[in-house]
Amino acid sequence: MTITVERKNGVTVQLMQDGSQQVLADKTDWARLNALSEVEIEAAAEADLENPLLTDAELKQFRPVPNPKEIRKRLNMTQLQFSQQFELPLGTLRDWEQGTREPDSAAKSYLRVIAKNPQGVIQALHS
Repeated sequence: MTITVERKNGVTVQLMQDGSQQVLADKTDWARLNALSEVEIEAAAEADLENPLLTDAELKQFRPVPNPKEIRKRLNMTQLQFSQQFELPLGTLRDWEQGTREPDSAAKSYLRVIAKNPQGVIQALHS
C-alpha cells in the first residue's frame, strides 16, 4: 500500500510501505528561489514561525544521512559489486543514488556501518 501526499511546498510524494518516499512532482519555483540574496534567505528563514531556526547545540545533535554513492565510490566499487557485496537489491541502490528514493532508517544505519567498517560487514555476510 502506498499513500500519495501533496505537501504545502508544492512537492507531491508517494509514501512507500517500507517508509521510504518517492518524489512524484515538484512545483517549486526554483528560478525565483535561486535569485534570492543571502539577506533575503535569512530574513525569510527568521520570519518562518512554523520552522524556527535551530541553535548550534540543536544542529550538533543531527547526523548526516549517509550517501550510498559516496560510500560506494570510496570503496572503489561499481553499483553491481556494491549491491552484491552488501546484499542490497541493485534497483534499490540505483534509486538511492539517483535520489528517487531515500533509504529508510534501518538502511541508513546499515549504510553507516558499511561506511565505518566495510570489510567487517563483508566478512559477517560471507562467512
